[in-house]
Amino acid sequence: MFGKKTFTLRFDQGDSNVRHTVLVAGGAGFIGSNLIRVLLEEGDRVICLDDLSTGRHGNISDLIAHPRFRFILHDIVEPFTLSMPVDQIYNLACPASPPKYQYDPLQTFKTSVIGALNLLELAREKRARILQSSTSEVYGDPDHSPQEESYRGNVATIGPRACYDEGKRAAETLFYEMHQVHGVDVRIARIFNTYGPWMDPSDGRVVSNFVVQALCEDPLTVYGDGTQTRSFCYVSDMVAGLMALMNAPEVLGTISDPVNLGNADEFTMLELAELVLEKTGSRSPLVHKPLPKHDPLQRRPDLTRAQNLLGWRPKVSLSEGLSMTIDYFAGELVASQERRRVEEGGRL
Repeated sequence: MFGKKTFTLRFDQGDSNVRHTVLVAGGAGFIGSNLIRVLLEEGDRVICLDDLSTGRHGNISDLIAHPRFRFILHDIVEPFTLSMPVDQIYNLACPASPPKYQYDPLQTFKTSVIGALNLLELAREKRARILQSSTSEVYGDPDHSPQEESYRGNVATIGPRACYDEGKRAAETLFYEMHQVHGVDVRIARIFNTYGPWMDPSDGRVVSNFVVQALCEDPLTVYGDGTQTRSFCYVSDMVAGLMALMNAPEVLGTISDPVNLGNADEFTMLELAELVLEKTGSRSPLVHKPLPKHDPLQRRPDLTRAQNLLGWRPKVSLSEGLSMTIDYFAGELVASQERRRVEEGGRL
């Protein structure tokens, strides 16, 4: 088709242990790169598609030589197709932290909507099952807690967060209609705050901010009075939830409806800051700044649907997950300092 780019990929056809051929859009990002590692361990062929606008090549550099892995540099806003069959598609292609998605709000909205439509068209063409990584942000600033999937939200269609929130809401509508009109096999995961290894240290979300600031002995930035809450899900739990949703049988009937994925344990920002300081041994002070416009005051998922439909529930506590995340960021900071030393040495 005119204007649609075709990517031709080749894998070793002699590998009889392959389960599925899986496309992960946004695969060089935080959740995507964690997901890809598990998919490869499970025996899948994986095609990682990313434009590297917020994803990092370093997240997948160790996978490039893997015989069942291929990388495509591409923006999903631009139409494309693949020359080979695809069984499953995960759409994780959109910046998820406010500083990143607010940097180019029009591109964020186009990625959420036009990009989702392009992936849905690919799923229709390939008869593939497709999973949309939606977000708890579709609930806006909720007026009750916990948030169940039937809650329609307390949302703002304009404002600094709307490019992401409303883009994700529109994408859910596209998934619903493609299922209703064309029978595309869709899954929608509403992801709550996720953290862990392969996060970008400059991501801008609260866990990465607090951990990096504490490790550098910089003040921890607390927005507002710190009593607003979030529910934090460790990335291995999130990946397990996404895969459970993707692989759940169609006979479950309502599997195409949204499913909350996250952790129901709720913490204030002050509690999170105290835990980070305790685990890092940092003496960093807290610095309060004004709460950003439309920043939600509460986040806590109702996980009943995920538990009943998928038999899934998170396993990693915040304390345990933070310890592993701190170790990862400590290593990232050391590597960054070493790269800077080498670069400065080369300029002498």
